[in-house]
Amino acid sequence: MATFLLLLDLLGTFVFALSGAMLAVRHRLDLFGVLVLACAAAVSGGIVRDVLIGATPPAALTHARYLVVACAAGLAGFRWHALVERLRNPVQILDAAGLALFAASGTGKALDYGLGPLSATLLGMLSGIGGGIARDLLVARTPVVLQAELYAVAALAGGGLVALGRLAGVPDPWPLAAGAAACFGLRFMAIRHGWQLPVARPPGP
Repeated sequence: MATFLLLLDLLGTFVFALSGAMLAVRHRLDLFGVLVLACAAAVSGGIVRDVLIGATPPAALTHARYLVVACAAGLAGFRWHALVERLRNPVQILDAAGLALFAASGTGKALDYGLGPLSATLLGMLSGIGGGIARDLLVARTPVVLQAELYAVAALAGGGLVALGRLAGVPDPWPLAAGAAACFGLRFMAIRHGWQLPVARPPGP
């Protein structure tokens, strides 16, 4: 189980880092800027999660593999950004994949540290949205999570499935896979069809 969670973490690290690298390329940052944005997107959420559950020092700072994977994704995005751009809206799709993987693995890790289902779900959400917030703020863009699109809600849904699976006694790989798939599916459909939460209308003149 620990190996499965590690694989989810590393895969989430890669796709989030690649999303950060692609956003940096779009903003015409240099190689160092691309790597900074890739690493910030990849490890910020996990660091905050680990600090809050008492898993200190955070895994991203004690195991070189996380930064190595993030830097590798950053270099790949810098070198082959034209190839990645052929995907439809690649930053959003990669971000959705990272969100799903981190929401699921973050919830699983919080449960392993003894948190209740609700707290673990919230920390799973934080794991998923933290990197995107850091990435967006570094390029002075309003974080996606603060906009109307289904972002944090998708992470909550994915984390909630993981927590419910643990409560029901289902072997962990199944809820983790289902939670990640549900989160990605919601986020993808929100991107594709413009699903969003209600927005308050400004007062009339």
